[in-house]
Amino acid sequence: MSMQASASKAARNEIRFDYRPDSTLMIELTGSWRLGNELPAPREIERQLESDGRPRCVAFDATNLRTWDTSLVAFVARVVASCAERGIEIDRNGLPEGLKHLLKLAENEPAHAVSESGSGDRRVVYRVGKAAIEFAQSSLGLFNFTGLVVIAFARLLSGRARMRLSDLIVQVQGCSAQALGILSLISFLVGTILAFMGAVQLQQFGAAIYVADLVGIGIARDMGAMMTAIIMAGRTGAAYAAELGSMKVSDEVDALATMGISPVEFLVLPRVLALVMMMPLLCLYADFIGMLGGAAVAAGVLHISFVSYFTRTAAAVTLTTLVGGLFKATVYGVLVAIAGCWRGFEAQAGSSAVGEVTTAAVVDAIIWVVTACGLFAVVFNLLHL
Repeated sequence: MSMQASASKAARNEIRFDYRPDSTLMIELTGSWRLGNELPAPREIERQLESDGRPRCVAFDATNLRTWDTSLVAFVARVVASCAERGIEIDRNGLPEGLKHLLKLAENEPAHAVSESGSGDRRVVYRVGKAAIEFAQSSLGLFNFTGLVVIAFARLLSGRARMRLSDLIVQVQGCSAQALGILSLISFLVGTILAFMGAVQLQQFGAAIYVADLVGIGIARDMGAMMTAIIMAGRTGAAYAAELGSMKVSDEVDALATMGISPVEFLVLPRVLALVMMMPLLCLYADFIGMLGGAAVAAGVLHISFVSYFTRTAAAVTLTTLVGGLFKATVYGVLVAIAGCWRGFEAQAGSSAVGEVTTAAVVDAIIWVVTACGLFAVVFNLLHL
């Protein structure tokens, strides 16, 4: 039984169906299959597979096939998918070797096929499920990394950690003195903004002197620590992720593990220690610069002398408020360091891997810092601090 299924006589690509005695449907591909030519209608293939004499196997004959491109790949892939849905065997021996190789590559991407060919609801479910799985895997990786850092700290306290003091000194320098410039600028501007916002309102009640209380308490309790953490997240946390990500991509991290040296102890521990030690000092410096910015606004806009301003600030800012801000800064330092180092160790092979982990490290660190700030505000309020 032979049938001509050409879509049009003008078309150069042709297809013929031939039923063999052993219930095999032979699909003969002839002519030149190009994207510019008219392709056979999918319903013609469906009709042949759903006919009364349903074939047991589908085979291909490309003896008379002259040239082909991706249009033939798409056609054969559609036939293969239709046969798979109906449980019909496929014999690909008659296809060109290049075409068989391309089909094999296409079949190795099941996730892509589901996302493209599924219905709208299935695509949404697939994306939500994939995001949930990735989030769970990422969370487990974070917990595992944090556990390794805790173990490394325990080994450091017991004197068994393999960490060089010179590495710690270099990291301390990178996240302390070299960060003072940007920290000074941002802290001064934040102090001036808080003072100016408060001055506009307090002047209406004749209580301009209390702008010192507003700036002092706001900077010492929350803003100083949080702004320092955000600056260090964008500066030092990103640097940690870029450095460790580059080492991971170039297999330097694996080389350390091969030599029996813990990468967490040798690479992560100095960076975490440096940032944790320097964050309280940086926060204290940011507090002073922020209050100095408030004093500049008070003197220039409200005509309050520096002596009166700082006398009022000293009366308003208690030791508990100051120590609470320094404690927050220390916790923020841990979060920023963990985010940067963890993302660096998560880098995969590829030219864009380092940029991706650097961006992720900054985003994670800022989210964690702001979330921790909100939790601290609730806890400190409950404790009446």
